[in-house]
Amino acid sequence: MDDNQASWTPVIRKGDGPVYLAIADALSADIVSGRLAGGFRLPPQRALADALGIDFTTVSRAYAEARKRGLIDGRVGQGTYVRARRPSEGRGVSTGLVDMSMNLPPRFEDAGLVARMWDRIADLRADDGLGLLLRYQEAGGTARDRAAGARWLSPRLGAIPAERLLVCPGAQGALLALAGVLAGPGETICVEALTYPGFRSLAAHLRINLVGVTIDEHGLIPEAFEAVCAEHRPKALYCTPTLHNPTTATLPLGRREALIEIARRHQVPIIEDDAYGALPADAVPPLAALAPDLVYHVAGLAKCLSPALRIAYLVPPDGRSAARVASAIRATASMASPLTAAIATRWIEEGTADAVLAAIREESRRRQAIAAAILPPGFGQADPQGFHAWLRLAGPWTRGEFTARLRSAGIGVVASDAFAIASPPEAVRLGLGAAANEDDLRDSLRIVADLLSQSPAMSSMVV
Repeated sequence: MDDNQASWTPVIRKGDGPVYLAIADALSADIVSGRLAGGFRLPPQRALADALGIDFTTVSRAYAEARKRGLIDGRVGQGTYVRARRPSEGRGVSTGLVDMSMNLPPRFEDAGLVARMWDRIADLRADDGLGLLLRYQEAGGTARDRAAGARWLSPRLGAIPAERLLVCPGAQGALLALAGVLAGPGETICVEALTYPGFRSLAAHLRINLVGVTIDEHGLIPEAFEAVCAEHRPKALYCTPTLHNPTTATLPLGRREALIEIARRHQVPIIEDDAYGALPADAVPPLAALAPDLVYHVAGLAKCLSPALRIAYLVPPDGRSAARVASAIRATASMASPLTAAIATRWIEEGTADAVLAAIREESRRRQAIAAAILPPGFGQADPQGFHAWLRLAGPWTRGEFTARLRSAGIGVVASDAFAIASPPEAVRLGLGAAANEDDLRDSLRIVADLLSQSPAMSSMVV
């Protein structure tokens, strides 16, 4: 190899943590981005220390860390080389069209951050080894995992006693346990008139009745909630007050306070599904921050970090409630996966989670801007800090015909029927994060916009 191949110098930024880890992270990022190929000879440790103005020991620790991660190999008398990477799975050929029926956080383009995510997962092997793979844990999580969850929620909920927080097997697991604790077969939980389909499914499984509360463009209407409380005496209220799924509405502070006052008078506990609560940088205070003695707060990581992390943090009103819910988790799912809980904990402790959240926020903002530019003005409802949109259909389109026509073009959306407790409106939800890239999103949204500009009869071809 030519001598100039050993001229690599990592870009080290302030705030990247210990310098030796920052060097290893930069090396990993350059490998992922393609800047460093397999077989590339790295500079000698002393030469790199001189180039960076640091001591030799720090570079030696950095190379040892990179070797532990499987990034490099040392050859006696020849130097240190980047290991050849295994062929990665291809994404396949993109058609430019997207199944927007799934509501996923968008992919971001940051090779360094992607490498950092994987490297922190690799670190678990050195820290916990086989013990992490061959152990059970408490139904509510280990003390370390609970402390990480409390730290993650503290910007929105303030200081939380870690022993009161429960680590759950995803938001669905948390909601299943909660619904079973708060209501029995034949009893009633009230929900928004359009609500999360997963809660509808688990209520049907538990034979719990759901009663819809009227909503508008701002979310739940307090007066409608009070009427339901008086007529049906519900065992709980389930709601998503921030970036509501599917309408994207965020409940204003005044309505939150009114709902809490009504719930307190009627002695109705609140299940707050805060799936999207971490996304807004300037979020309205969660219900649990306003009434911690009344609210069961569920904060999953699927929408703000990764759907692969089936982890949710549940904060009950008190220790007695926490014990009851922990027993329900033990009965229904045994525990959250120790491995995925450990990944979430490591990301939170070392700042990776904050970086991923920031990247998802920025990409979501970009995709919402694309949707606003392509879809017709006043198309429905969206929030620049979320990654889905609520498309209202004007006649003569019906949701069934519109959804079917898009499906025939290779685009998936979700009709309002999936969310409706009673009569569904003529509307569909678009998941803007499912597209692999922004170009695919633009291509699909242009087809949606073109279809909206036509009548059903014009766009149909039956022979």
